[in-house]
This record gives sequence, structure tokens and C-alpha cells, in this order.
Amino acid sequence: MPHAVMLDAQSLGPDIDLTAIRSIVRHLDVYEQSTSEQALNRLAEAEIVILNKVKLDADTLAKLPKLRLICVLATGLNNIDLEAAKAQNIVVKNVTAYGTASVSQHTLMLMLTLANRLPRYQADIANGKWQQSDFFCLQEHPTLQLAGKQLVMVGQGELGSEVARLAEAFGMQVTFAARPGNEANDKRPSLDELLPSADIISLHCPLSEATKHLLNKDRLAAAKPSLLIVNCARGGIIDEEAALEALRKGRIGGLAVDVLPEEPPRDGHALLEALANAEALNLIVTPHNAWITPEARQNIVALTADNIKTWQKDVN
Repeated sequence: MPHAVMLDAQSLGPDIDLTAIRSIVRHLDVYEQSTSEQALNRLAEAEIVILNKVKLDADTLAKLPKLRLICVLATGLNNIDLEAAKAQNIVVKNVTAYGTASVSQHTLMLMLTLANRLPRYQADIANGKWQQSDFFCLQEHPTLQLAGKQLVMVGQGELGSEVARLAEAFGMQVTFAARPGNEANDKRPSLDELLPSADIISLHCPLSEATKHLLNKDRLAAAKPSLLIVNCARGGIIDEEAALEALRKGRIGGLAVDVLPEEPPRDGHALLEALANAEALNLIVTPHNAWITPEARQNIVALTADNIKTWQKDVN
């Protein structure tokens, strides 16, 4: 049985059971966090590395002749030099669709929160407006009834499809946009065609050259002033600063993101500054935690164990 090392177990959280992996390897060394430099020493005797955000570049991989399998505890493989791994006959496996229920639930939560102008009303209550009102309720921020509204989805994979299913349960009319950059070969309408009539846009596509700043200043100018935007995909798919400016000027109705271009945002970000300054905006930022339900994180372990088992069968 192989020797395995987990480099950044902290990404899974403290309440996750690793038995499914421990039971199929000779020994599992678990580190809460690791730098790329620490990884080199910790992987010296390892045949399998299990990681999430630790980067393994070509130089590091070249110094790990015993390494045979890289298991990524996520879908994205951007932290691994795939060409170098292939050259050294190191198999790379990731996990997909582990958090569909978790992320789709979070996405709907953001839609509902924006639609009901919850950030604005919570701020009003905190500032005593309801308590001092002459009327029994507050109505300053008109809410949006989702039933009958047009939801435009960018991304029709497993996650996008599940969000669409849940949205339809609220009575929304769901339309999937053509894949950005491939509109000429896609029978679905383009985002530009759908944007003027969209009440809500939800993003579930990868970040690429075709999707970077997909929602930019020009496209936002074509939107309804009531448009709600939800991004649970990747930071940078929206031009966040342009979207913030549109929100401030009333050119869109709400913005909710679970992702930012740099994470964690140690150098700050315009959206975080707006929240810190308590600007009167229908704005939500969550800390890339749409995926973190215990069920989703435990599923990552199960899928990683399956990846190891599959690799073992292939090499034996």
C-alpha cells in the first residue's frame, strides 16, 4: 500500500473524517497547512500527495522522484504544473460535483436575499428606522417577486442545472446563455441577446479569457436597472468595480458574490470597502464558502478515496 501525505487538511475543516483515505494507504501524514517549500520536504518519501491550494511547480515535482499520484481536493488544477507531472508519469486526479447541493443552496440564498433587499432592510433596522416608523412596516426598498421573472444562467453543467431546477420551483423562467467565446457554434442565445430582458443573472462558468470581465461596464449599461447579479463561480468573471459603480448609481438592482479575484483578499477590495463603510447598497459578499457544508466536504474525502482506489487498480 502506498504512503500518502495530505498537505493542507485545514481546507477541509476540523470536523472531517479521513477514515476512507486512511483505510486504503499504508500511512497518511496529515499537515494542516504547507508552503511550497515545506511541501518539498514533506513529500520526500510520498507516493501520493493530497492537496488543495498548495502549488506544485515543475521544479518541485522534479525533486520528487517517488511521487506517483496527485489528488487535488477541488475541481481546479491550476496549482499543479500538469505538463511537468505528465512528463514524470505522475497521475493527477481532481474531484467534481462534490458540492452541488451546497453551492446551489447558497446561490438561491443570495438570490432571495437580494430580491428581498435584505441588506438594506437589515441596515434600516440597525439604524432604528423601523422602531421610529409612523407605519407598521417599512417599504422604502421595493422587493422583487421571483415568480415569473427571467433568470439568465451562464454555465449549464451539473451545478448550473441544479440551480435552474431550484429556481423553477420558485416560478422563475430560466434561460441558459451560449457558452462565452463559442456563440457562433451554440444554438442557445448569447448573453448579449438575453441581457436586456434579464431580471437575474447567475454565473456558473469557469474563469477563462472568454469569461474574464464577462459582465463589464458596457454589458452592465445594457441591463435593466433592477437586474440582480449572483456570482458563485470565480472572481473576475464580473468586473467588480464596474458592477459596484453601476450599483451605486442605480443602474443595477443588486450584487452578490461568493468569490473575489484574490483570495483571501489581504490587500482589500472595492466591494469590501463598500461594506466596511456601510454604504446603502443591495450588496452581499460571502467568503468563498458556498461549498463548505459538512456534507460537501465529507464528499470530497469519499471522492478522493475513490480516485486513489481507481489509480491503484490501474497500476496493479
